Amino acid sequence: MSDPSTPPELSIVIPVYNEEALLEESVLDLMDQLQADPRLAHRSYELLISENGSTDRTVEIGQDLQDRFDNLHLLRAGEPNYGLAMRNGILAARGEFVLCDEIDLCDSDFYARALTIMEADDYDLVVGSKALDKSLDHRPLLRRTATRVLNGLFRVFLGFHGTDTHGLKAFRRQRLLQVVDRCVVDKDLFASEFVIRAERMNFRMTEIPVSVEEKRRPSIHLFRRVPNVLRNLGRLVWVIRIANR
Repeated sequence: MSDPSTPPELSIVIPVYNEEALLEESVLDLMDQLQADPRLAHRSYELLISENGSTDRTVEIGQDLQDRFDNLHLLRAGEPNYGLAMRNGILAARGEFVLCDEIDLCDSDFYARALTIMEADDYDLVVGSKALDKSLDHRPLLRRTATRVLNGLFRVFLGFHGTDTHGLKAFRRQRLLQVVDRCVVDKDLFASEFVIRAERMNFRMTEIPVSVEEKRRPSIHLFRRVPNVLRNLGRLVWVIRIANR
């Protein structure tokens, strides 16, 4: 049994919303992956399930998992808000390294590769980019196109130099907490603002290819997210490029 007073080496943050069909199976499978991978088996970790406004049995299942595993913690945002759930998870994390994942991905291979790069070359942030040439993005065409369009907008309006901002990330918690403090948007664009601000604040960061094959359709329809994404993009342009904050 792990000592709750001793901070773990890794904090794995996974936002969830209405994931009753996937949550338990994905969590147990991820724990098996972490134990079986020799690159990760020796590392202590905590798993932060950051729930946000679910209306199904997600909370009940999460509470049961929390009761079963000392190193799993259920956080609750109280409203459907991906960015708030991600922020809450990062702020609650105690590990030296934070790994941000998605419940339909749970990519422990990304964890191992990102940690190796950060420790070998002293990177602050590693982004798992779905848009790199060597990445394997098996999502539907519309989802792939949306990713490229959105990141194109980030490059044009915010001067971003990378290829992806949303999804898998690994970073040194203590160094990048100040980036979280600077972020002003939530919901879908919090994760993007976090990466864009880290770049603008000159943290040492890189991208690595990933293989993406989602286990289910997105919990919120793509087109329902567009108005909020555009509003928050406009706010980011104002705050970062005009107000210079």
